[in-house]
Amino acid sequence: MDRNSITGIVLIMGMLLGYQYFFAPKEEASVAPKAVASKTIAHAKKDTAVIAVLDSTVQKEQVYTLENKDIVVKVSSIGAKLVSVQLKNYKSYANFNAGKNDGLYIYNSNKDEFAIELPTTSGKVKLNTIAFVGVQTGNKIEFTGTTPGGQVVKSSYNLAESGFLLDYQLDAKSVALSGGDYFIHWKEQVHQTEKDITEERKATINYLLTEDEEFDYLSENPSSVTNENLDQSIKWISFKKKYFLSGLIPQGFTFKKASLTATPNLTDSLNIKTLDAQIVGSASDLSAGKSNFQFYFGPNDYSIVNKVEVPNFGKNVKLSYDFLLPITKYIFVPLFGFLESLFTNYGLLIIVLVLIIKTALLPLTYKSYVSMAKTRILAPEIAAIKEKIGDDAARVQQETMKLYGEVGVNPLSGCIPVLATMPVLMAVFMLFPNLINLRQESFLWANDLSTYDSFITLPFSIPFYGAHVSLFCLLMTVSQLAYGYYNNQITPDQPGQPINMKMMAYVTPVIFMFVMNSFPAGLSFYYFVSNLVTIGQQLAIRKFVNEDKIKALLDENRKKIAAGGGPKKSKFSQYLQTQLKTMEEQQKEAAKNTKKKK
Repeated sequence: MDRNSITGIVLIMGMLLGYQYFFAPKEEASVAPKAVASKTIAHAKKDTAVIAVLDSTVQKEQVYTLENKDIVVKVSSIGAKLVSVQLKNYKSYANFNAGKNDGLYIYNSNKDEFAIELPTTSGKVKLNTIAFVGVQTGNKIEFTGTTPGGQVVKSSYNLAESGFLLDYQLDAKSVALSGGDYFIHWKEQVHQTEKDITEERKATINYLLTEDEEFDYLSENPSSVTNENLDQSIKWISFKKKYFLSGLIPQGFTFKKASLTATPNLTDSLNIKTLDAQIVGSASDLSAGKSNFQFYFGPNDYSIVNKVEVPNFGKNVKLSYDFLLPITKYIFVPLFGFLESLFTNYGLLIIVLVLIIKTALLPLTYKSYVSMAKTRILAPEIAAIKEKIGDDAARVQQETMKLYGEVGVNPLSGCIPVLATMPVLMAVFMLFPNLINLRQESFLWANDLSTYDSFITLPFSIPFYGAHVSLFCLLMTVSQLAYGYYNNQITPDQPGQPINMKMMAYVTPVIFMFVMNSFPAGLSFYYFVSNLVTIGQQLAIRKFVNEDKIKALLDENRKKIAAGGGPKKSKFSQYLQTQLKTMEEQQKEAAKNTKKKK
């Protein structure tokens, strides 16, 4: 910029400031700020950055408030931009722990940004730099501003009487656009709202691609930068934190492409992660009036986000892996919701939930116990086979399978019921850490069941364990060890197994203690109660199962099968016996070849 230009700008600024001081009215605007002659300024000098500064200097900022029973939204007249969004009925863990009732801020312009840039014939225009005039009617604000090129641009915000959706409309039909794209820069500095900062650094960006309505997301890596360049149209984008969500949903059109980045800030305890979305939209959509958006600012609660009228928005809540989704979606979520209507104490709710699930699985537990009883009855004969054959594991296994066939016992009959319960255990493992319902709900010594209970805080950190002791995790571990001990007493040794399963019953719980020490207390409590109920069921079943009758049944089957009758062998038993026989023949052949070489 040359000296004359600088001098001109200084003179114009001096004239405007002089007018403002000596001639402008001194009273403040009560509802909306007075419009300024930004068009005249624009014609005087086409440096848009300077014009924006002059505009905001001349016009006093007016902040408007939209509020319903769920959120408070503040919007500035400078840029017609969001200032803050506060959730009224949710608190940060720090405030909750300190007994403060301050609502949680999900957006704050002091750290976050949402900016739109338009490609006009007079240059790129950042709407955030324009001074707008606002008119508020109830929970709706309409803004009117003028671009440096003298063209009118309008926008509006509308908040419903309840809920977490904020409607935003941009009217740029009067703006002479040049080029094919407009740009949105959306950035959030994630602040810690929960107890576990490592979990919160897993904040990510979710999105839905238009093609095949494919839901995807950036990796939830808490320590490494992740990014994705999307070169196809996108239906919506969301910033997903541990329990809260900010979403941007275009209405009736799609974004052209986007560049997404999630950056953990490992040395920053305030801005713990940066979520950044550079979004490209079609300028022709703006010219055609396709410029309505919806923001979602609220909890990442499946019962709420699933009702947002856009495809797959409910997938922002990570209920479980896809193959377990039917269990969580159609069993656990409805059941949990029903129990919430009956219980206000979530510890009692979890106990009742366990009782319902374990009762539903009782037939499988019973069948598994009966199968173990049959194996236990056959244990002396299996021991005799092992003593007779010796260390030839394949031969021992083959003879054991032959014994099972002689008495009509399916070796899988005990495994299948146990395997059938695994999806339930896995579904709970996935669901509880993502269940906002447990957030800031206390039970016994745990003040928040959605995070770990720090019964003891250690002055040092143990590798893979942490710097705290979770008592619920310890109780879960002890109950699992107790169940393993009880189960080992009623389960006979299985010859030929490459792994000592009885020893694994003690090793596995200890491993899980390290894994789950930082998992939600509600999840550890669920497994603790589940283990106790399982032991109780096993003891009750043991009283009702008459092993003498089972032994008599096996003897009867032996006679029938020997005579050409009795229960048919399962296909798996036949396949396994054939494979073992083949293996034995291969070993014999290998032994013969070894002798010949000698």
